[in-house]
Amino acid sequence: MAATFSVEAIVLNPSAPVNLHRQLYAQLRRLIENRALASGGALPSTRLLAKDLDIGRNSVIAAYDQLALEGYLRLRRGATPLVVDLPTRSQAPLQPRPSRSSHISARGKVLKAQRYHHGKPGSFALHPGMPDPDNFPFNTWSRLLARQARRARHDLFGAYHVTGHPPLREAIARYLSVSRGVNCTAEQIFITNGAQSAFDLLARLLLDPGDTVWMEEPGYYGASAAFAAAGARLSPLRVGETGWQLDPPPAAPRLIFVTPSCHHPLGVTMPMEQRLNLLRLAENWNAWIIEDDYDSEYRFQGQPIPALQGVDVSNRTVFVGTFAKILFPAMRLGFMVVPATISEGIVAALSTTGQHAPLLTQAALADFMNEGHFARHLRRMRRLYAARRQNFMTICEEHLGEWLRLQRTESGIQLVGHFQSAHDDKAVAAGAVAQGLNVSPLSIQYRHANPQHGLVMGFAAADEKTTKKAIQKLQHVFQNTKPQKRG
Repeated sequence: MAATFSVEAIVLNPSAPVNLHRQLYAQLRRLIENRALASGGALPSTRLLAKDLDIGRNSVIAAYDQLALEGYLRLRRGATPLVVDLPTRSQAPLQPRPSRSSHISARGKVLKAQRYHHGKPGSFALHPGMPDPDNFPFNTWSRLLARQARRARHDLFGAYHVTGHPPLREAIARYLSVSRGVNCTAEQIFITNGAQSAFDLLARLLLDPGDTVWMEEPGYYGASAAFAAAGARLSPLRVGETGWQLDPPPAAPRLIFVTPSCHHPLGVTMPMEQRLNLLRLAENWNAWIIEDDYDSEYRFQGQPIPALQGVDVSNRTVFVGTFAKILFPAMRLGFMVVPATISEGIVAALSTTGQHAPLLTQAALADFMNEGHFARHLRRMRRLYAARRQNFMTICEEHLGEWLRLQRTESGIQLVGHFQSAHDDKAVAAGAVAQGLNVSPLSIQYRHANPQHGLVMGFAAADEKTTKKAIQKLQHVFQNTKPQKRG
């Protein structure tokens, strides 16, 4: 440890892009932290150090002031600058420390263990649930955003309207009433950062650790992850090609999660008999129902199926929707239709968790809906996706029929291919990723025993030529992936 200051320890470069006072500050700080300058030791005056280093005195003053502001130096008018006596830093341990994961909370470990599936930018072919990026009216959208940005200094500038921009809540209420048969007012609608934010918030609001959630299986892993992170116990609500098996779970659930209009990922629709039986069971158990209406707008035979919420006379269904499939995922806008019995105080919950969405985007979306752009875009996409769906099934059966059996359904912008071979779907999906394809293994949608193997594949985001090339690549993946014991 040096007892005195040596100017030779400071080397400044006038040609460097960093200002001289920042260079001097950084080098003095390092000397103090490394104990090369003794605690309590004196430094030269600003005038003397400037002369010794041949720099302007203002550079030394700026460096000393910053060090004093951060607590490295003690400055007093007319007195010599003194190095502050800092606590000794802990030495690096001789033995390796345990992994960081051992220091996080139990809830953190649950969060880190959850499954997810993300794609890669630009790789849209076969991506499950991905809408078409080339046919969205971005010129209209950018114009509406710019118009609202010019007005943002008023009611869009601050942290207002935590429950949602009023014109957007009103537009959504009108749309849901007409197209989905939802019974609600604008005051029951709460805007979130996508559907996943809604699931996370509802898990916190409705569940205590140890509560049972009757969760669809297979079922959306994002929702099950939110419930598991809240400390819930997940009990499987089995779903197959014939519908939902409503045999009661071992413990009465506090919460039931369903996708009745377009099951995720199988795409089947819950018949009315099963809907009414589910509502009766929920009433008997005094349980909440979360209805995830993620993809019901795209139905290719008949009209969209009315929402479960619309026939729930007990007001225990929370309806959750998203604009990710109709518009685009990066918009990160979703909503909840919440029964009046739990809407009180939800502003505090939204504020505490930060689940409220950007007002500027909400305002542009309200204009997009109110000026008719939303309805026109949806009509156009229904026609386009119907043609792409038929083309996708034809090409799939031609090139992948040896390995996959497509489950033909009439709703949604993705399809499930069930394996007819002994391939492991995770291995096939990994091979597909290596080819630039974003398919999702069906088995990750199961949390309990005996997962089914297959692929969840989207057909909406690519034209016929791109789809054919993608499926041919997937054919090569199957040909080059050996069947193996499934894990």
